[in-house]
Amino acid sequence: MALKVLQINTFYLHGSTGRIVRDLKAVSEAKGIVAHAAYGPEIDNGDLGILKLQSIPRRKFNIFRTRLFDHHGFYNETETRRLIKWMDELKPDIIHLHNIHNHYVHVGRLFDYIKQHDIPVVWTLHDCWPFTGHCAYFDYSNCDKWKTLCHDCPSIHEYPPTWFFDRTIRNYKDKKEAFCGVKNLTLVTPSKWLAELTRESFLSNYPVVPVNNGIDIDVFRPTNDNVEERLGISGKKVLLAMATTFDRRKGTQYLKQMPEMLNDDEVLVLVGLAKEQLEQFNMPRCIGIGRTNSVEELAAYYSAAEVFINPTLEDNFPTTNIEALACGTPVVTFKTGGSVESVLDGESVVSENEIIYSSVGAVVPKDDMQAMLTAVRKIMAKGKAAFSGACRRKAEERYDKNKQYMKYIELYNEVYAK
Repeated sequence: MALKVLQINTFYLHGSTGRIVRDLKAVSEAKGIVAHAAYGPEIDNGDLGILKLQSIPRRKFNIFRTRLFDHHGFYNETETRRLIKWMDELKPDIIHLHNIHNHYVHVGRLFDYIKQHDIPVVWTLHDCWPFTGHCAYFDYSNCDKWKTLCHDCPSIHEYPPTWFFDRTIRNYKDKKEAFCGVKNLTLVTPSKWLAELTRESFLSNYPVVPVNNGIDIDVFRPTNDNVEERLGISGKKVLLAMATTFDRRKGTQYLKQMPEMLNDDEVLVLVGLAKEQLEQFNMPRCIGIGRTNSVEELAAYYSAAEVFINPTLEDNFPTTNIEALACGTPVVTFKTGGSVESVLDGESVVSENEIIYSSVGAVVPKDDMQAMLTAVRKIMAKGKAAFSGACRRKAEERYDKNKQYMKYIELYNEVYAK
């Protein structure tokens, strides 16, 4: 009989993890696996074998509960009962978890079910939330309480934010009790950085397998769509950044500073802004562009840029970096988390004044916007053509989704055979 795999994630199609889930479902089905997916509040899209768990009003209600009581991940009883009823009908051979936070499932009830039915689990960690008492990342706050017992959280107002109470001790203990004790659980991390952190956490008894995210390199490829002409910036040197998540963690404060630091022949193009944010970036040497779900449009923007900049302060393995590389565009990022790995791993590097250059971009000290601009201008002076070939080759060799998702198929078979 064919192997049955159920993926569970906040989203099914949209966002980086949503695209991963849908693409992996398609690859699994092509290999004869019966693939299903359950997800949170996203709009129905008609795909077969998927279950939407939550409405938008229910999502807002559970966000409000997190704001009040800081026990994120342990609400959503109604949605979880629906999921359990569906799993009773499906009887999956393997459950593949992705992001199980973000207000759509009760993680305690879910793991109780997994343990009671002794279902093998593959769990892709897309951030640090599974082993902290509150936060999804702790780089910026420089906190290591998660290694022993979270308390007095310095990131209590960060995702998932709460207004009043700090219940990180309870959260930490509840997660540890829920997530530990699964007989057959394999953890996957998109970056080596997150793999090392996971091995220092209360999840350290489980095997950890790093598998980089994959992208569609047939869509994300060098194109010539005359973007500069359409935007009225022909002859300008284009610096591209993505702003789909507009918060401090993604370094948006630095993006606000950058236009003032640019020369008249340079322009920052920001993609992914909400309507209210477009007004904030209505300034000289800056072009703001709204959100888009068209990957072809994104590929055109990446291809038009001389350099892709990523001023993220906390990140796992940004898909935007590898999308840029696949379009032949070098990447400059802060030295933080797993963002550096797509630029440095497997590359010969040269260091100059704390800036690390490779054949596909550069890594600069965190918070140092002047260093980022120095690296950008050095790359532009050398010329994009000097980097494009290496960028594209790296994407083809390391980040082709067909190659990366086959690693999951192999892992499913290994896990099921245990």
